[in-house]
Amino acid sequence: MNFSSKLLGQAVNQVSQLPGIGKRSALRLVLHLLKQPKSQTDNLTRALNNLQEHISYCKNCHNISDSDVCEICSNSKRNKQLICVVEDIRDVMAIENTMQFHGVYHVLGGKISPIDGVGPQNLNIESLVEKVKSGAVEELIFALSSTMEGDTTNFYIFKLLNGFEVKISTIARGIAVGDELEYADEITLGRSIVNRIPFENSLKY
Repeated sequence: MNFSSKLLGQAVNQVSQLPGIGKRSALRLVLHLLKQPKSQTDNLTRALNNLQEHISYCKNCHNISDSDVCEICSNSKRNKQLICVVEDIRDVMAIENTMQFHGVYHVLGGKISPIDGVGPQNLNIESLVEKVKSGAVEELIFALSSTMEGDTTNFYIFKLLNGFEVKISTIARGIAVGDELEYADEITLGRSIVNRIPFENSLKY
């Protein structure tokens, strides 16, 4: 793609590195920004800089947060003995939107995928095991995407926790096999949380 301006080309090349954004989409976005007031572009730049420089991760659940402890973990009304295990913040947001879950979360930061070079050591699994070992957890709910990688991660954690006094369940298969959790509609996802089943039962399918 040839550009009449090197500055335009540089901007398009940078935007096109975002997931799901090709060169044509990047060009459309950059041209849109050029038409906006400079103050709007400045606000966007400032927001991205603040995100990069000041974002934190909750020391309890590893969720993206503005402080050391996220709003969910610091909420006294949440059931700290009930932990929902998810892949990333998008899944936290999806489940929160259902308004059916009143526990807390544990964000793994991904799922086991040898093809992508992601092993158990690359995820926040050890801190989850430590929570269970402390005896402060009554139930873990596995809410990873129902893909091969998600199921592999669930089973790996399940085996690690074998023998500990903790109930382990998984969301009901209202979520189609192979679907990513973040794309599930709120009603289906909410019902999957409420109608969760013991994880051992899911191994029979």
